[in-house]
Amino acid sequence: MAQARTSSYLPPDIDPTKTSLAFAERALPKLKEELQDPQLITRQRALMALCDLVHDPENVYQAANLGFLESLKHLLYDQDSTIREKTTEIFYTMAGHTIGREGILRSEIIIALSHLLDDPVNICRRNMHQTFEMLSELPAGSAALVDSDLLPLLVNKLESELEDIQVLILDTLHYCLKIDVVQALSAGAVDILKRKLTHPSVEIRSKAAYAIMQICVPLAGKDRVCQEEVVPLLIQLLEDSDSEVRANAAGSLMNITITTRGKYAAYHAGAIPKLLSLVNDSQSRVRLNCLKALTTLSEAPEGRNLLLKDVSLIQGCLADSSEAVRRAATIALQVIQWKP
Repeated sequence: MAQARTSSYLPPDIDPTKTSLAFAERALPKLKEELQDPQLITRQRALMALCDLVHDPENVYQAANLGFLESLKHLLYDQDSTIREKTTEIFYTMAGHTIGREGILRSEIIIALSHLLDDPVNICRRNMHQTFEMLSELPAGSAALVDSDLLPLLVNKLESELEDIQVLILDTLHYCLKIDVVQALSAGAVDILKRKLTHPSVEIRSKAAYAIMQICVPLAGKDRVCQEEVVPLLIQLLEDSDSEVRANAAGSLMNITITTRGKYAAYHAGAIPKLLSLVNDSQSRVRLNCLKALTTLSEAPEGRNLLLKDVSLIQGCLADSSEAVRRAATIALQVIQWKP
């Protein structure tokens, strides 16, 4: 005769790593209590459940109002790597929502997160850098990172971090350099980015060249790039197989050659022939940046004399499909053919 037996196993749709959620409006307050529980397994399970909930912006809003961010901030210092990993994952997910980014900035989470720059667990550092990159997309976020004096730390991490994390750091620097270049220059950013220009990764080469272009906006950046002899490397990148790398290298030369020192550094390194060879590049951004760089180079007498011999190449750009390229070609021809 058959007998009824109770299985010792959990039902197949029950995840033992997650805590059971309280009903309705009690769910988030109960999780907040469990985040402060002395039992490690309780804190871990609460974080696992919260990781799922913060994908919903409404839950992010409620969590911010309930003071979750302060509780999560303290968990960043937890000795358990799983706690730190899931906490940084929650911050990264929250940073994907506007309300989450604003909450993180109001709660001054950035300094607490920065303590994980040297965390031994890769995923913790990756989550942290993904959060920083998300925050930096807001002007207030990039300003907060700069005000926290994080640029020198981020720049130095380019030398030791994993390749995919280096990409995240370069993305963060892209926004932060719009706020302040001086911090990056003081941290030796030009020397570090110079080495990244020859990195095997196309993405890192491209983003490093773009960072150089941003650094060269102020005069101090232009002078430092010339001093560190970055110009010859940028000219080599004009032959790169990737169009973004070529465009960013040409853009950097465009900014550098605004000064007399930059003009002659590029001229003597053989920039003009390389730039001329790209005025018919398949990518309009490459053509545009090259024409602008040639325009500034032609302001030097030596540059003008050399360009007058190949002016027909630039004249061919007057029929370009891009209006911006046609306009840049017109200005270039006016400067090259100018006579006193």
